[in-house]
Order: sequence, then C-alpha cells, then structure tokens
Amino acid sequence: MFDVIDFLERVGQDARLRHASRDDVGLVLSGPEVDPELRVAILAGDGQSLATKLGKGAFCCYINPGKEDEDEDDKDDKDDKDDKDEDGKGRVKEKPSRRPRK
Repeated sequence: MFDVIDFLERVGQDARLRHASRDDVGLVLSGPEVDPELRVAILAGDGQSLATKLGKGAFCCYINPGKEDEDEDDKDDKDDKDDKDEDGKGRVKEKPSRRPRK
C-alpha cells in the first residue's frame, strides 16, 4: 500500500525529487498502489485537495488566559504592606516604641 505521508517526507528530504519535473514525479507515482486521485492532487500541488483526501478536517484553537490564583494575590498584598515600612532607601523605618501605661 502506498503511504502518501512517507512519500511527501521523502520528497522533502531528497533535493533531486523535490526539484524534479512533473513527469519525473509522475513516474515515481505511477505504481498501481497509488490512488489516482492522490496522484492528481500531488502532481497539481493542490494541498487542499490532498488534505481532504487524507481526511484532515478543519480545526480551531481557542486560547483563554488563565485566572490568577487568589493565594498569590493575598501574598502580594502582604508584600505591599511590608513595603510601606521602608523609607524609600531600602531601609526599614523604626517603629516608635510605646510607653508603658501607668
């Protein structure tokens, strides 16, 4: 049985076959195991027809960005609170000491 994918792979790897004339490629495809419709599609360079005959259907890819974890948001909030204690120079401000109550 003729494997179209193997043939196309071979064409991609062999420069002589890739740049061969249409008649030369037709000779390679002239075996009885090659479906005539596939032969016509390959020789015509009709990718759509070839894909249809191979059973490749239409597909769609939808990408939806994920949601951020709430735990990370809480962690970021804590980091923001810690940043308020810095004096802008990377040093931590000292908190005023409390006087003991009488």
